[in-house]
Amino acid sequence: MPLDTTSHDVPVARTIFDMRELVARWHGAGEKVALVPTMGALHAGHLSLIRVAKDKGATKIIVSIFVNPTQFGPGEDYEAYPRTEASDAEKLVGQADLIFAPNAAEMYPTGYATAVSVSGVTNTLEGEARPTHFDGVATIVAKLLIAAQADCAVFGEKDYQQLLTIRQMARDLALPVEILGGPILREPDGLAMSSRNIYLTPGERAAAGKLNIILRETATAVTNGADISSATEKAKTRLLDLGFSQVDYLTVRDTETLAPIDAITKPARILVAAKIGKPRLLDNMAIEVKS
Repeated sequence: MPLDTTSHDVPVARTIFDMRELVARWHGAGEKVALVPTMGALHAGHLSLIRVAKDKGATKIIVSIFVNPTQFGPGEDYEAYPRTEASDAEKLVGQADLIFAPNAAEMYPTGYATAVSVSGVTNTLEGEARPTHFDGVATIVAKLLIAAQADCAVFGEKDYQQLLTIRQMARDLALPVEILGGPILREPDGLAMSSRNIYLTPGERAAAGKLNIILRETATAVTNGADISSATEKAKTRLLDLGFSQVDYLTVRDTETLAPIDAITKPARILVAAKIGKPRLLDNMAIEVKS
């Protein structure tokens, strides 16, 4: 199947073969290729990942758009997840050189029987709240990295545990690709950009905008010596008082391993997953050791 050059202004590859054929030509011409994996419903946060790739010297950008069924658990929003290829493609004009938009049969053909599982960093937080999630993530990302044969790939730090998982997977499988992290892009009130933010009602959106403030204030408190357990419990209560229906976790962890810590003696991360209305919001911030 040739590249689709008529549906959108950016060429689209629907098959791994067509993508690889183009990447091989790019590499033969000395280009540095970057992959930006997404599930579509693109926003400015996704586009910022393209800038990260270009800042690292990438000369050709592939943006994959694939809503991956294996990373959704029972009762999650796989069927309802926004699929907006046409508007996504418009946003990528002048930003990307290729869109890779396969269907599920291309990525999981009949008889598909292999999965990638990463232990350790996945055994906590999102791994506890969504037990099958990271196997689905690791499997599809491994497939995308192998399929694209890019020189680097960029993932947002908003899904911080996912970024650590992908880095672990790429190291362990000796994949010849550099894994880059892109900083969280935020709305004017500080809410981390997410495709699921569109589910919020106006009242929920106003409350959600305070999530990052509570996170930042808690990070400052523990940096200044506040007891971590007490500070995070107080923050959870504040979220519930705002109208969040559920706080899966709000915790301070080691930056590299996500192991629990009792004091800020080395770089750490504060992470939260909390539900308000339909969406479940994720956010995190770095915590530096106070000098």
